[in-house]
Formats: sequence, structure tokens, C-alpha cells
Amino acid sequence: MKNTVLTLQQAKNENKKITMLTAYDYSTARLIDEAGVNMILVGDSLGNVMLGYEDTVSVTMEDMIHHGAAVARGAKKAMVVVDMPFMSYQTSVYDAVVNAGRLMKEARANAVKLEGGVEVKEQIKAIVAAGIPVVAHIGLTPQSVNAFGGHKVQGKTETAAKKLIADALAVEEAGAFCVVIEGVPAKLAALITKKLTIPTIGIGAGAECDGQVLVYQDMLGMYSDFTPKFVKKFSNVGEVMKAAFEQYISEVQSGAFPSQEHCYAIDDEIIEKLK
Repeated sequence: MKNTVLTLQQAKNENKKITMLTAYDYSTARLIDEAGVNMILVGDSLGNVMLGYEDTVSVTMEDMIHHGAAVARGAKKAMVVVDMPFMSYQTSVYDAVVNAGRLMKEARANAVKLEGGVEVKEQIKAIVAAGIPVVAHIGLTPQSVNAFGGHKVQGKTETAAKKLIADALAVEEAGAFCVVIEGVPAKLAALITKKLTIPTIGIGAGAECDGQVLVYQDMLGMYSDFTPKFVKKFSNVGEVMKAAFEQYISEVQSGAFPSQEHCYAIDDEIIEKLK
């Protein structure tokens, strides 16, 4: 059964945890989908893990459409959520709706995600009014990393915590069907989760959120440039890949690969006639 806005809301209502992982290509999306993950996020984190940028600010609409469409082709049951990149929605409500529409039409997204709380309330309202499901994103919002002065935990003071609660309530009121909470103390995220009727998805926000999300390269040990505290490595696929690449190099150099089983045959009489 396809995961939808309704099935995800039902999961929260029934206290069933929601799972989300990132993907940026067809092959990975297909594997994640077949594993049974509820939601696939085509995150602008692709700027870091796929394109080698230092942050997500440089990611473009064209990047998101290109990778989003590839993921959509691989996901049959998971809901595909595509990030709205930096400056695709901050400039105006009009730009927000147009760019969200492009992600739905060209990237074949099932929903879009944008960062911010009270500040983007009007954009969320307009996008939802256009018939496009919205996932909000509050707390440590990577597109604002320059304003934050780095990847810092958010909501640790009373004032900051009240702001996060206000942000959460604002995006729910605006019509978001789900909200990602990133880099927030676990007890604060738990409080926000209780206050909201829509599902919360945590990343570095504790176990009391309605669901969890991780960047798949992080949880598989494939990306080592920066590893946040909240990442758990469920497998060291990066080391397995490197070992396979090294074995390939060795067998090519020694002549062990390709062996007879990997070669196509031709009648020896034909070869003799060609000499």
C-alpha cells in the first residue's frame, strides 16, 4: 500500500513509528522502498553527499528535479518528499508556489519540504492551497547554517525553546501535514510532539518523535566528512565498497578478471579465417 498523508497521520494516531531515509538515485530508492521505509526524502543534503559541496546553500532547483525524478522512478510504496532548495521559496509566496509546483510536476514528488517556522507560514499556506502536501522543517535548518554560526543544537534556552514551539504550531496551522525536527534537545522535541496533531520526524531530536530520518550515507558509513552525534552506523558499507574496489583493481592487474566465465565465445574456425 502506498504511504500517503492519510496513512502517515493514521500512524501517529495509532502510535506507530514512521521511518524516513534519504535517497538521491533510482537504485538506492528502489532498495529503500523494497525494505519498507515509509518516506523517502530527496534532501538538499545531496549537495554534501552527492555533489561534494560544503553546505546545502549551493543546491539548485535543477539539482532537486534531476535527483527527485530518479528517486520517484524507484519508489513504488514510499512517499517521496523533495526538498525545496535555498532561495526557491524565501523570496516570495509566488516563487514558493511556482517552485513547489515544479517539484511535483517535473520531479514527480508526492510532497515538498521547506525549512523555517513562523517566517514561512504564508508560503506553506499558499503551497497547501495549491493542492501540494508540505513537510515543514524546524530547529537546526541547514540552509540557515551561516546565520546560526554552524551546526549548533537549537532550542536550549527558554526563549529559543518558546520560539521552536511557536514555529511548530505555526507550520501546523498553516497546513503542513508533517514536521521534521532537527538538532533539538530530546525533551523539547517530545513536548512539541505532544502539542502537535500532525506527525513529527526527528533527526537528532530524541526517540519521542513520531518518526525518525537519517541520511542513508551516514547510517551506512559511506560519508565521513562530517558525522553528527545523532548518527548511528547500522552497517559499514563504505569499508565493504572500498574492499571490493581494491579487489577489482588487484584482479584486473593480475589478469584474474575477467575469467572465462565472464567472456563471450566465438567459433575457432571463424577466428582462423580472420588471421
